[in-house]
Amino acid sequence: MRRVEMPVLREQPAGPSRATVRKCLLCLLTISLLSGCARRRPVVHRPPAPAPTETTARGKPASPAAASATRPGTLLEQGQASWYGVPYHGRQASNGEIYDMHKLTAAHRTLPFDTVVRVTNLKNGRKTEVRIIDRGPFVEGRILDLSLEAARQIDMVAAGVAPVRLEFLSGPAQPPGQFTVQVGAFLESENAAEVRRKLERHYQPVFVHPYDSPKGVFHRVRVGRVATEKAAERLADKLRRNEGFVPFVVRLDE
Repeated sequence: MRRVEMPVLREQPAGPSRATVRKCLLCLLTISLLSGCARRRPVVHRPPAPAPTETTARGKPASPAAASATRPGTLLEQGQASWYGVPYHGRQASNGEIYDMHKLTAAHRTLPFDTVVRVTNLKNGRKTEVRIIDRGPFVEGRILDLSLEAARQIDMVAAGVAPVRLEFLSGPAQPPGQFTVQVGAFLESENAAEVRRKLERHYQPVFVHPYDSPKGVFHRVRVGRVATEKAAERLADKLRRNEGFVPFVVRLDE
């Protein structure tokens, strides 16, 4: 029988196993990461900077009162409203135009002329819009005098007075203006002069403003001339406490 020669394989040096290779690579990667972290500066996490406010952006905070002066729908005040018609119909209103009780107008003590406000009767929810053309009412506890037509629209003619809400709609920017405090109105000029002399001992200025009403010429005694409504309110509180008057803050329109 012929003997078959089997090829002799050259023995190769044994290489590392796959598991060994993976372990080596993992060790090298770990060493590399650790050395990299040693060279890198730590990251400091800081809170985000606060958003700029009105104070930082403009140097002073915005005044809510100034902003609301031109924002439609802003609540102005709540209180009792009355209405006036004859015998004021056809007479000159405080802004110089002729009062027509069939138009949608009103009287207010401090709002600038031509301000338009929404008036809501809080008893029935009915609304109307009126333009300020006159000054008043000078009755304690009331904030607004409506024209006859405006009173009809909110169904308060029969009642005479009603609780209302006033909301700003449009009008001129609030002018710097001047404000005063009315402490009385007298048909006899001598009575007005006497009150004026008494008040002049402690307050300046004190002046008498004539008003031609359907009932005759009233002499309105007024105290002070200040630049803001708040200053006038402080003066009114002082006159109420110290002198016993029922004062009314009024915008001076002359």
